[in-house]
Amino acid sequence: MRAVEIQEYGGPEVLRPAEVPVPEPGPGRVSIDVAYAGLNFADLKARAEGYRVPALPFRPGLEVSGRVRAVGAGVTGLAVGQEVAALTGGGAYAEVAVAEAALVFPLPSGTDLRTAAAIPTVVPTAYALVHAVGRLQPGESVLVQSAAGGVGTVIGQLAKAAGAGAVYGVVSTPAKTAYALGHGYDDVFVGDFEKAVRAATGERGVDLALDPVGGESLKASLASLSVFGRLVSFGNASSAEPWGVGQQELYPTGLSVAGFSILGLSRTAPATLRTLAEQAFAKVADGTVTVPVTAEFPLAEAAEAHRLMGTRTSTGKLLLRVGG
Repeated sequence: MRAVEIQEYGGPEVLRPAEVPVPEPGPGRVSIDVAYAGLNFADLKARAEGYRVPALPFRPGLEVSGRVRAVGAGVTGLAVGQEVAALTGGGAYAEVAVAEAALVFPLPSGTDLRTAAAIPTVVPTAYALVHAVGRLQPGESVLVQSAAGGVGTVIGQLAKAAGAGAVYGVVSTPAKTAYALGHGYDDVFVGDFEKAVRAATGERGVDLALDPVGGESLKASLASLSVFGRLVSFGNASSAEPWGVGQQELYPTGLSVAGFSILGLSRTAPATLRTLAEQAFAKVADGTVTVPVTAEFPLAEAAEAHRLMGTRTSTGKLLLRVGG
């Protein structure tokens, strides 16, 4: 089968076509004839830095849509030929991918395969950040980094639907502002944001800050919190060195810091993730959330898709078109 792999770390050019054997699903697993694969920033970090890469050669890709090809021993509730979306944890840049059955989902009502490929990482992550981890309450304010990205697009919509008093976003360029404002955000800041947040909130700060960037952005997000504010770190796109938060920062105003990783949860608590994902998928089915696909590339042009995402100029969700 056709696939795209890396045999060394580096720029987009290390993504190369390959002919590889068709994988068979083991017990509790499902193989999928891939229609579309979703791109995530974690794919770029895997390619460039070896993020969550167990060994080379490595096939990137965390999510797919397609049709069930085969089911392993012990799998129930899924049938060959059924249209599904799945969180794969790796290996999605291929004509056939394998996923744990617990992380394979029938398509939400009215959702086609193209849209479905944008759902498995983005929507459950956004739902967890707003509800399960962030615990946003009606009337509270929320600050979201990378507001025009895939997860940011969904967070804006979910936060507004949850009754947030104000939804603030941060984007890297002015060109992304209008896009974010069209997906639930009340105000959007470009670049440095700490002073702008304080001004927008009358110096109070926000109740909840959600940060996938890390480094200086994470520090500024912490500094933007109100009394009893909550910060959730859910990525380190900046590849900055980790830093610690302790009593000196948290005690004076009663701040809380939490973390979230959908890949981590898929390994430690897949049943919990499945429940979370089902709740999140329901928000797509009932129309609360849309996941805009803003660019699509054939599988053979995965390197071009990585180049676009790496420029930080893209918005919404990017896909690879794999099968029919």
